[in-house]
Amino acid sequence: MKNLDSRRHFLQTTSLAAMGALLIPNLLKASRKPNPVILLTSGWQDINIGDIAHTPGLLAILNERLPQATVILWKKSKSEQVEALLNKHYPKVRIINGQIDKASFAPLTDEVKDAFKQADFFLHGSGPSVVAADFVEAWHRQTGKPFGIFGVTTQDINPALSALLKHASFIYTRETASIEKLKQAGLSGDHIAFAPDATFALTIQDKEKAGQFMKANGLEPKKFICAVPRLRRTPYYKLKPNNSGWSPEQIKEVDALNDKWKEIDHAKLREAITTWVRQTKNKVVLCPEMTYAVDIMDELLFTPLPDDVKPFVVKHGYWMPDEAASLYAQAHTVLSCECHSPIIALTNGTPAFYIRQPQDTIKGQMYYDLGLADWTFEIEQTTGKQIADRLMQVQADYPTAERSIVQSLKKVRKQYDTAFAFIKKQV
Repeated sequence: MKNLDSRRHFLQTTSLAAMGALLIPNLLKASRKPNPVILLTSGWQDINIGDIAHTPGLLAILNERLPQATVILWKKSKSEQVEALLNKHYPKVRIINGQIDKASFAPLTDEVKDAFKQADFFLHGSGPSVVAADFVEAWHRQTGKPFGIFGVTTQDINPALSALLKHASFIYTRETASIEKLKQAGLSGDHIAFAPDATFALTIQDKEKAGQFMKANGLEPKKFICAVPRLRRTPYYKLKPNNSGWSPEQIKEVDALNDKWKEIDHAKLREAITTWVRQTKNKVVLCPEMTYAVDIMDELLFTPLPDDVKPFVVKHGYWMPDEAASLYAQAHTVLSCECHSPIIALTNGTPAFYIRQPQDTIKGQMYYDLGLADWTFEIEQTTGKQIADRLMQVQADYPTAERSIVQSLKKVRKQYDTAFAFIKKQV
């Protein structure tokens, strides 16, 4: 009888455990550590301050909301400059690099193997997609320990990614449009929700560098605007060795698309710049979000400007997000065809317009989700005059613009609050 009772007890407990696993995918055991170790993967590319900003933004969120956790950063790309930036602002975070075997999904470096042993939870950071799906797959296969996704766009979900995401403890997308894409892929549940791009939590600054630039160019706080250009498709073949594997046909297609729209798009930005200078006699800074933008500033923004406007315009070279944050914090308004410069500006209390191109993925939905429709311009349905008029409305009533930012940032924090109320139960 004793053996029979023991067997009944075993069957009951194992059945309950199985039911619990079905209710919420891959949750941590009830005996979670009070001081967990989180292995965070982030840092997709270092030629784009938006991509760089995801990492310090998410580190700031984790510091604030999971202060008891130890974070190991498994950086997808390797860059001494960016890693120095992260070490400067987050010296307690250990940064590791290393790839995985594509066939076995086994880590190829000892430091990644050690991180797999040490970490209790794997977190995929904010980005344009599940960029490090291979890293997530390796973690899942090699450790069986839980993982989550935070602040990503999920526009394209192939069967392999869908199968992997079914095991996620949570999936937080950076705009609501991605949630529908997940549903279409057969993924739904309370563990899937909206949490804005981690760049909204960026707190790092480099006031010294920004101050030096302002002094050298005669810029006064809140008396200059910033303008950020963008081509319809990023010419990655120019930015990485060996054309990044692009075929001649791909290069021709992208160049043709960019050539078709680059003057049409940037003429609208120039109209706003011209209106600003002529009506306020204040300055303009042309800024890059990506490295290639430095090369197109003259052609698309500066050279075609009227002669009376040019003396008021200065240019900034490629920079790091902490300096960008400090300069944007001092700007009156940021006008950008890129997605992340407006986020950095808004986070620092500065009005910002996102002049969105249709090729820039569904990530732009986040601006509508956060109540920023009045400062979001779909470029093919927008004239330069409309952008200029909205800019001068902000100039005429700056306090109202600042209140709008406060309300949008409250929505960001509310979404983070909701997300981390759930995440804390998993980590």
